[in-house]
Amino acid sequence: MENLKKSGMFSVLAALGANLLVAFSKFVGYAISGSAAMLNESIHSIVDCSNQVLLLVGDKRANRGQSELHQFGEGRAKYFFSTIVAMMLFFGGGALGVMEAFEKLTHPAHEVGNPWIVILILLFGLAIEGSSLRIAMKEIHELNTENLSTMRFLRESRHSEILVIFTEDLCAVIGLVLALVGTGLTMVTGIAAFDAISGLLIGFLLMGAAIFLAKEFYSLIIGESVTTTDLKKIKFAFERNEVNRVIDIKTVHLSPTEILVAAKIDLDENKEYQVHMIINDIERTIREQLKDKKIYIYIETDKYDPNYSQIKKTQETTIENVEK
Repeated sequence: MENLKKSGMFSVLAALGANLLVAFSKFVGYAISGSAAMLNESIHSIVDCSNQVLLLVGDKRANRGQSELHQFGEGRAKYFFSTIVAMMLFFGGGALGVMEAFEKLTHPAHEVGNPWIVILILLFGLAIEGSSLRIAMKEIHELNTENLSTMRFLRESRHSEILVIFTEDLCAVIGLVLALVGTGLTMVTGIAAFDAISGLLIGFLLMGAAIFLAKEFYSLIIGESVTTTDLKKIKFAFERNEVNRVIDIKTVHLSPTEILVAAKIDLDENKEYQVHMIINDIERTIREQLKDKKIYIYIETDKYDPNYSQIKKTQETTIENVEK
């Protein structure tokens, strides 16, 4: 259980259980009411259940470890499956829901039966989804060791699964509120269009959330560097008398908890005979600073050339002119 919380997967299991329960109740509600908003919410819950299964599959693949083919492991499998989740949320939850709601909006015979039962089911769903959202928020608080704002943490976090679950749960709560408003207005006014309009709004909400998630996961799949705070901790390890200058340093997340660090440093010429000891000490310091991460470190020694950038630029210009 503790490992699940540290990996951000506990909220996935909690959300899966909640969505299975809520999906069943919503379909019962749709069957007895014909509500467009309820249908949209039912589709949303089924898509969410599928998404959580995909996240669990991605987590299992990411934990396979290193192999001859994947020598840094398959940690980014989480980002791949999270991207599929975003696509399903857009097409399965959003686009399909919008089409169904639009059909109800333009259908003259559309009615909402047994509105009180629908409202009770929506309130039940709101209680369950609210509990799931609280679990996600609690897990975010545990992972947010730097005490960032929730939005900043979600943008900077490399834990794709917690981003998915929080977004899905938040959309579920907002969607249920919209469905309650649509059903309530339909019940009071007798105008079924309010129900269909709430269904449309839910669909557009899911499509917007999916676009936001896809943008975040694209960046993670391409490869994001470590956070600003972690980069400061890494650079701190190079702040020593034996190192004249850090010529270059590059980092990339291989998974939420795996990092690749590559650096080129200029050592004091009087300390070059200690190069192995110095590099080993730097690596030890980096690992001590980032104890919650598995880190691959590659450090190369070189001599700093202040004209290197200009020389490289001149060579590239020369090559371009030759090609022309």
